[in-house]
Amino acid sequence: MLKHIVMMKLKRDDERFQEHISKLEKMLNDLKIFIPSLKKMEVGLNTSSRSSAYDIVLVSEFEDEEALEQYRIHAKHVQVLDFIKVVVDDAKVVDYYY
Repeated sequence: MLKHIVMMKLKRDDERFQEHISKLEKMLNDLKIFIPSLKKMEVGLNTSSRSSAYDIVLVSEFEDEEALEQYRIHAKHVQVLDFIKVVVDDAKVVDYYY
């Protein structure tokens, strides 16, 4: 199995931060409905007050890299990426087999 983890820090210069993070959380969770190659997914909102903390994390699981690629190019995922490009300031990704 392949685990795909993404941590995102949203832009803070926008007064709509809370609206954006709630929308992103819903959009990510909705991917489970539409993408068959997505075996498991967890979305978490940060509770830490540390300056190094990111705002939202996505932990997802796929059978292999081919399944992850099917997820990446899926139209619903591309819609989420388009929103991420507008509201996210920084993101970190880790993919690994376990």
